[in-house]
Amino acid sequence: MLTLFSLLTALPAALAFHLLEPELVLPAFSVLLFVEAAFAVIAARLIHLPDDAEDITLWDLAGGFTLIGCAAAVFGEPDQAALFLEEQGDLRPASRP
Repeated sequence: MLTLFSLLTALPAALAFHLLEPELVLPAFSVLLFVEAAFAVIAARLIHLPDDAEDITLWDLAGGFTLIGCAAAVFGEPDQAALFLEEQGDLRPASRP
């Protein structure tokens, strides 16, 4: 399962790096990882395997894809993330009576 996770993460990253413009690599990789996470969740819901704490499950893969996808999204547009966090910080003091 770990090999599958590695291949499903590394191959799209390498392809995106070689096929896309540099500013589009991380956003495209992020979207792709969210799609892979959705497929992993659907597969985990359809395939009911016994939970074993020692093995990596499809739920673990979905969580890993989501985590890496969130990281790629944040690193892809750091100025947008900073702007969003500044706006959230500005809203807090104004909402207090």
